[in-house]
Amino acid sequence: MLGTKDHVVVLCTAPDETVATKLARGLVEARLAACVNRITGVRSTYVWEGETKDDAEIQLVIKTHRDRLDAIAEFIAANHPYDVPELIAIPILAGSAPCLAFLDETTRPS
Repeated sequence: MLGTKDHVVVLCTAPDETVATKLARGLVEARLAACVNRITGVRSTYVWEGETKDDAEIQLVIKTHRDRLDAIAEFIAANHPYDVPELIAIPILAGSAPCLAFLDETTRPS
């Protein structure tokens, strides 16, 4: 396992499979993410406009290089239907060399 400071996992929720697929494909095709997992069956409880909500969502797990974060934020802002989409980056503390190399190769701007 290699230590890293350059790689991150970004979390973002989507309201349904159509939006989740559009975001995932767009991020990968734009080389902003090496891979995006879509996890169905997620329920989110939160307060919005003074009211407690409980909604079904799809969790996106976006694997990318740290230097792509600003571009990802711009992409999500332009393509996400939520007023305030979730966008949380978590550093990858360690990973296998082949996996991190794949991540680097596929997220380099073309």
